[in-house]
Amino acid sequence: MGERGGECRHLNQGLSECFQVNGADYRGHQNHTGPRGTGRPCLFWDQTQQHSYSSASDPQGRWGLGAHNFCRNPDGDVQPWCYVAETEEGIYWRYCDIPTCHMPGYLGCFVDSGTPPALSGPSGTSTKLTVQVCLRFCRMKGYQLAGVEAGYACFCGSESDLARGRGAPATDCDQICFGHPGQLCGGDGRLGIYEVSVGSCQGNWTAPQGVIYSPDFPDEYGPDRNCSWVVGPSSGAALELTFRLFELADPRDRLELREVPSGSLLRAFDGTRPPPAGPLRLRVAAVLLTFHSDARGHAQGFALTYRGLQNIVEDRAQPKGSAQTPEETPGRANASCSPRPVTLQAAMGARVFSLATVVSVLLFLLLSLLLHLLRRRNCLLAPGKGPPTLGPSRDTGRSWTVWYRRPRRMALPCPTGDPQAESPAAGYRPLSASSQSSLRSLISAL
Repeated sequence: MGERGGECRHLNQGLSECFQVNGADYRGHQNHTGPRGTGRPCLFWDQTQQHSYSSASDPQGRWGLGAHNFCRNPDGDVQPWCYVAETEEGIYWRYCDIPTCHMPGYLGCFVDSGTPPALSGPSGTSTKLTVQVCLRFCRMKGYQLAGVEAGYACFCGSESDLARGRGAPATDCDQICFGHPGQLCGGDGRLGIYEVSVGSCQGNWTAPQGVIYSPDFPDEYGPDRNCSWVVGPSSGAALELTFRLFELADPRDRLELREVPSGSLLRAFDGTRPPPAGPLRLRVAAVLLTFHSDARGHAQGFALTYRGLQNIVEDRAQPKGSAQTPEETPGRANASCSPRPVTLQAAMGARVFSLATVVSVLLFLLLSLLLHLLRRRNCLLAPGKGPPTLGPSRDTGRSWTVWYRRPRRMALPCPTGDPQAESPAAGYRPLSASSQSSLRSLISAL
């Protein structure tokens, strides 16, 4: 198989509740250490303040703690766990055996009696063993399966080995990998078996549904990675992609989705632009996924599920300038929020009416202000020469002189016969000729 991912039948046996090898993303509802109510009951996380982890230590809910007693993995341990009532031996927590919390591509825990070995291919040991180290080794050897045992041993095999294999309880594979404290690498005489397609850097996926992981998963992806996967289910005219995990280091680490065979870009995501939380539906039969990391790239990466669809309404942004007509609700004819179309004449008439209304209101306000000033301050309006009388002059040789107040000055009423009526105070200055002409027109209409 080399570095190619290929098709993986075991990935499709139901959707797992976990996509990280240690179950740190588990948000299920198992509240006993064993499946289906067996084992010890878990304590509520809001009642464990005496311990290191409680709902009070996770106020943002990042670890999934709260007013419940469901199994969680807040400290990045090898699998979900919970606090239990302390025993006489002083044990106050236990791991949870959750059958649905095994990342797709993990086939389970198997007995390895050694004669014959559970996986019949090449093997090796390493003091720096991780799950991906073993997967990469068996991938390079051309095998389909990889098994980790006792924390430091790696075995390779094929699917034919599973036919004679004997399963073991999941809790028997409890040895921590020598190369990663947050991963389990089998147990004593127990193999944890994986598909080598997990964390591969390329592949051609034609199964109706499956899971694709970032390179080197479940380890962090490394620097300068350039990987590609073709996803094209043999049946279906569209695709649905759902990102179960997405963590890239920075904007220079980028995942692109391109249509096959045209190569047109459909979507692009990076460390600052994550994918949508829900399903992403594309009206294409096949898509090319390409991933690139820069020279400093190190992060958990991504895990996405895909499935082929017969027909969909594509999740694509509506093109600019296009209109979308809402469907008519049964029993509610013409239940549209869009305004009805209007003729050009009606629109022009409405515009003229609005303009006339605005002008009338402004004139009314101006006249009201003028009358108020005339009643309260007689000195503010006067013919150029002579006593302050209201109205236009009958002498065609006389001009109107209108005075207005300077800023930050006070205007006082003028008593009868005050000479200021003939010579305005220094606190006033004349309006411009155009303003005086407008006011003459308004006063003549009174």
